[in-house]
Parts: sequence; structure tokens; C-alpha cells
Amino acid sequence: MCERKPACTDALPIGLRMNSRLLITLLCAGAVALACGSLTRNDATTAKKASTVRTASKRAKADTVVKVNGNFAVKIEPHALRFALNLTNESKKHVELSFPNGQQYEFSVIDSAGREVYRWGQGRMFTQSVQNKLIDGGKTMNIDEVAETTLPHGRYIAVATLRSSNFPMEQRSAFELR
Repeated sequence: MCERKPACTDALPIGLRMNSRLLITLLCAGAVALACGSLTRNDATTAKKASTVRTASKRAKADTVVKVNGNFAVKIEPHALRFALNLTNESKKHVELSFPNGQQYEFSVIDSAGREVYRWGQGRMFTQSVQNKLIDGGKTMNIDEVAETTLPHGRYIAVATLRSSNFPMEQRSAFELR
């Protein structure tokens, strides 16, 4: 053991002779950064579930029925199909649609034999983050897409799918190409 203080500090390597004030400051800064950092995935999921439970209980107390109606139409154009999905919030309060990823909707076309001949989302890439969209009370959200495709003459069914986790919806519309 060292008897004299100067001899002990001289024996330590240069890297270990750190100022104790600097060490304490860095440790405190690290603790603050850790405490103020963003929520982890599990914490965020827990916070979201708690929020959902509170919202659901408020709706139950108010006896408010939230209803989202869909209207789907297909317009035939030369060498293209135009899809229009309109979502109307029938209630007086706003509705928040939750989506598990960036693909909020899907359009597909099925031929008379039941085979899928077109899918809008095929070959597209979507973000993997949770997304939310608000529809104010009495308002309509319009989703329009164009399919650049040439299908042979025949009867088809277009399918529009709202990929919402809390208001999932599927609408179908039959059409014929002549």
C-alpha cells in the first residue's frame, strides 16, 4: 500500500488519472440521457394500450357509437382502372384510424374464375411503423388510386381493403370490360 500520496498517483497510468469531477459529471450526464431517452418498443406499446383502454372507457360512459362508412367505386378508363374509396365518419366526434404499418389500404381485382389478376400493393415497399389518421366528425377521407393495367374483356370484381386495426373494412364492386 502507498504511504505517500504523490507516489501513488505517479504509479497510476496516465489514462487512469482522471479528474474525479469530470468522471462524476460524465456519469450524471449519462444518467440524465438514459432517463430522458425515448421509450423502448415495449414501453411505447404499454403506453398505447393504456391510452386505448382509457379511450374505450370514455366511449362506453358517453354511449357514443363511432361508425365509419365506406363507399367504393371503380371507374373504367382506357388502359387503366381508377379506384375511389371514400370513408365517412358518421359520428360527431373525430375517429382515429390505426394502421400497423405504412400500407393503409389495398386494391385488388379478381376475375370471373376467382383468380387475382391485379394487386395494387404488389411490388411496393411500405414503412414498418405504426400510423394513425384522423377523420373529423361528419367528414370524409378520400383514397384514390389509378391502376395502369390492360385486362382482357370479361367480368371482374374489384376489392378495396382498409387495413386499419381498429376499423377494418372490405368493399367490393363488380365491373365488366367490353
